[in-house]
Amino acid sequence: MSPPKQEQNTASISRAMEQNLRAIKDWEESALHSRSRAERVSEWITSTAGRGPVLVVHLMWFVGWTAVNLDLVPAVRPFDPFPFPLLTTMVSLEAIFLALFVLSSQNRLATQADKRAHLDLQIDLLAEREMTAVLQLLQDIATHLGVAPAVTNPRIEELAQETDVHQLTSKLDDELPPNGKKEDG
Repeated sequence: MSPPKQEQNTASISRAMEQNLRAIKDWEESALHSRSRAERVSEWITSTAGRGPVLVVHLMWFVGWTAVNLDLVPAVRPFDPFPFPLLTTMVSLEAIFLALFVLSSQNRLATQADKRAHLDLQIDLLAEREMTAVLQLLQDIATHLGVAPAVTNPRIEELAQETDVHQLTSKLDDELPPNGKKEDG
């Protein structure tokens, strides 16, 4: 006795989902492994700097520095009197380097997002071509069998035409504002 059709469809969908998830996982792992050493260090620094323990260390550092340099710790002689120019310089340099590391990580993530967007576009264009072919095939079958379509003929013919991507992007360029934001007025 064979499994019911619904179970077969579910198994087929599950296999398709597993294949897709495996492909995505492999692609993501490939992107992670292809990072340069500098990118890996940069991402480690930004991920570490964004965690709670780093905040605690900084808080202790600032409180300790301030206490020592306000002469609140008798055993240690102040070395950076108020307004703490050395501390300001060190914190400024830390902020500059941290900003550079964050920008580096963001650039890599933006590049990866662009690759995903291009992949999405390729898949969408392929799906559009496949649907156009299916509509044309259905239209031919309906004509051959003499079946009157429920949708008006001009609408089917319009949908069965291939999409001209260049014409579509030109129209989008003409219709959308240059900065991608909605125009006022």
